[in-house]
Amino acid sequence: MDEVRPTSGPAASALASLFPPGLQAIYGECRRLYPDQANPLQVTAIVKYWLGGPDPLDYISMYRNMGCAAQDVQEHWHYISFGLSDLYGDNRVHEFTGQEGPSGFGFELTFRLKREVGETAPPTWPAELMQGLARYVFQSENTFCSGDHISWHSPLDNSESRIQHMLLTEDPRMTPVHTPFGLVNFLQIVGVCTEELQAAQQWNGQGMLELLRGVHVAGGPWLITDMRRGETIFDIDPHLQPERVDQGIETEGSNLSGVSAKCVWDDLSRPPEDEEDSRSICIGSQPRRLSEKDTEQIREALRKGLEFNTKAALPPINSQRQGHDRPHCHLNLSFSRSRKDSLESESSAAIVPHELVRTRQLESVHLKFNQESGTLLPLCLRGRLLHGRHFTYKSINGDTAITFVSTGVEGAFATEEHPYAAHGPWLQILLTEEFVEQMLGDLSELNTREETKLPKEYSWPEKKLKISVLPDSVFDSPLQ
Repeated sequence: MDEVRPTSGPAASALASLFPPGLQAIYGECRRLYPDQANPLQVTAIVKYWLGGPDPLDYISMYRNMGCAAQDVQEHWHYISFGLSDLYGDNRVHEFTGQEGPSGFGFELTFRLKREVGETAPPTWPAELMQGLARYVFQSENTFCSGDHISWHSPLDNSESRIQHMLLTEDPRMTPVHTPFGLVNFLQIVGVCTEELQAAQQWNGQGMLELLRGVHVAGGPWLITDMRRGETIFDIDPHLQPERVDQGIETEGSNLSGVSAKCVWDDLSRPPEDEEDSRSICIGSQPRRLSEKDTEQIREALRKGLEFNTKAALPPINSQRQGHDRPHCHLNLSFSRSRKDSLESESSAAIVPHELVRTRQLESVHLKFNQESGTLLPLCLRGRLLHGRHFTYKSINGDTAITFVSTGVEGAFATEEHPYAAHGPWLQILLTEEFVEQMLGDLSELNTREETKLPKEYSWPEKKLKISVLPDSVFDSPLQ
């Protein structure tokens, strides 16, 4: 990447007609917000992504925002990306699908960083952060939505800061733009501490964003990130945890209905009879592929998990996708709506033809998670199953999936009579409320924020269920 200053003034007006329409539309929204900054500092990809360069974002503009004293908004730097949406409309980066749908991935990223005293130019590290998120989107084709959380596990600016994770929300000042190539929304990155990320996971991202808006030093109304912030909002106001977050989890449950994770499962009932028997999905074996219809059901199940119905529902196997809602996600553990969802996939169905894979009732199962996935088990049980919902772990190392369902979930192929059931590599586990309460007590140490000595094993012989929490290295085998 390199820093340049784009042409401005009369020359810029003369060249305006030469600018790609998608780019021009976003520039127009920027000019509306910053009419006196026609020549912002800009980071640009030296070799464009569509020419083989490493950076998906063509440009990142950086503006100086003076804040708003009336709203208690401090002065800050405002970063705006160009490239996640379709800037050109000629299929060089994004497939043009019409004006009525999303442009490209349907959004651009923004970031508001507190301006430090004496700072005369914006730091450029946020541009690399935004490029990193854009690479994830382009490579995975998973999109982001407001309320999503991103588990980064490192100070955003590579310093010693406590701000090591991110939430996403609508930019408070930018309005969606209708371009000739579709709609573009603006999603703002908000830096948060580990404790705030965990609260977003256990409760919901939108609720945490609202709390951050109410604390000036933690973001304020425009959710400005202060990399020097040394206290969490729970340090600043200790009442927020019990009165808002814990109460919210208790009354509302969690909106997080699924994550991508390092996980596998074994059928302990009996060993597989042959290579075509997919009873054992385990470490050291090649993971089976989910059929397209199973994949669609999992995605639809996660979508349904965000709806507050009287009864949570898993749709039937042959259901079709409806709408574009998706579960809140984070980067390292995310099960997101993908742009691929709208495309016909032949590979999965070809590997395991749906009509040839029977649903099997299992007598005994062994679940294996890495530590980060394991720490979400209490959330799965307390925030989801006790509220009559479901929760899915989707393996990042293959098509293995584990869905926990409560007795109130309709459409599941696991039942109270046969609580462990599998369809190819997709395992469903039905847990009664009584058993969930028992498991929560037995798994209580996973609630702690301290590193747990691994491996850890939990067993319920009378239920024929075993859970292991293992080091990451176990899941990094080339065979996985």
